[in-house]
Amino acid sequence: MARLGLFDAKVPRYTSYPTAPHFKNDVSAKGFADWIKAIKPGAEISLYVHVPFCRRLCWFCACRTQGTQSDSPVRAYLDVLKQEIALLARHLPEGVRLARLHWGGGTPTLLSAEMMAELAEAIFAITPMAKGGEFSVEIDPNEIDEPRLDALSAAGMNRASIGVQDFDPEIQETIGRIQPFDLTRDAVDMIRARGIASLNADILFGLPHQTRMRMTESVQKLLSLSPDRVALYGYAHVPWMARRQNMIPTDSLPSPKARLQLFETAQRLFMWDGYREIGIDHFATPHDGLAVAERTGKLRRNFQGYTDDRAEVLIGLGASSISRFPQGYAQNAPSTSAYTKAIRDGQFSTARGHVFAGEDLLRGRMIEGLMCDFAISSEEILTTFDIAPAALDRMYRDVSAAFPDMLDLHAGGIRIRPEGKPLTRMIARHFDAYDLSKAGHSSAI
Repeated sequence: MARLGLFDAKVPRYTSYPTAPHFKNDVSAKGFADWIKAIKPGAEISLYVHVPFCRRLCWFCACRTQGTQSDSPVRAYLDVLKQEIALLARHLPEGVRLARLHWGGGTPTLLSAEMMAELAEAIFAITPMAKGGEFSVEIDPNEIDEPRLDALSAAGMNRASIGVQDFDPEIQETIGRIQPFDLTRDAVDMIRARGIASLNADILFGLPHQTRMRMTESVQKLLSLSPDRVALYGYAHVPWMARRQNMIPTDSLPSPKARLQLFETAQRLFMWDGYREIGIDHFATPHDGLAVAERTGKLRRNFQGYTDDRAEVLIGLGASSISRFPQGYAQNAPSTSAYTKAIRDGQFSTARGHVFAGEDLLRGRMIEGLMCDFAISSEEILTTFDIAPAALDRMYRDVSAAFPDMLDLHAGGIRIRPEGKPLTRMIARHFDAYDLSKAGHSSAI
């Protein structure tokens, strides 16, 4: 791993291609509206709603969030969201249904029970859930109670997602996220009591003061909650992008080699407990939708990570949200003030994006294949895209030469060997045609 540069490399997470730092100002509000109108009548789409507010700003977080101790800015933001939903309704074709609805943040459970019911009602008034659709919400155990869970359950939430990060008190204090295990367990009990059977959890490796012993203890506590799906993310220390991370002492962070050991420690524990390994950093129980998608070759990747969502269109609502269409990406204005002004002026707040061109879709699908299946299918690529077999073979030979003994080339395509899986993001980068020096990315491990 050291010889191939794993411990020094900075590479994208590839939740999109091209990645967000390469978005430009070539997607306008009108272009975004035209893409919405081009959705096929009766199609199933996905919807993401971003709530950027938090009661406190965790120091480890690099998401676009803002702190508030008052409900007044949240109330004002909800009113703008409802205006954006009404604007969306005027452009959506007839009969569109939701395959997925996700509320993220920030802290969407910062909304009061009444606000939650109001937001759900506004959404479902313009586009109801499809049969078998999934409505998930990111839940902060510090910011949830019985009335709010009642409101979410009544609205149809059928998957909950809880951020854990780590259960060790010293680590929690160092990253500015105090969340005792008992509090998390109580939140899970309340969720389960409402018949919400599907539970996601996020846990981080690479945090300050983390050791294999502490990682083991946190994972075992998490396993006692029986989550259906776990995201084991590497902490990305990017203080040049998220200034609050300057609160975290860099000398307390594990080395790249120690990060790999922390990941492998957690990985073994999840797999010993019967979870299936999904892609590079997810784990799921065998009957979870993510595990089924992985087994059947239908696993996908989007801005929330790995998904079994097959919808071609994902529309993002709220400040900084990103939408994906067959034509490209569109991102809303990142600041709540700019987003609010645009919506109140009666237009979408699209600030930037990317129109697919050239080899974008070809390379994006190859990267997604590596990230999801650790493989690229030549048959799929040659059938779907305009590329000569000889050109595809050259790409295979080039990446194989760059990572000797880590890839298998065969008649059906290319596959990353099990021992090469830690290098997956670096191997995917080999197919990236964009200049990565212009964007600051996180550690490859």
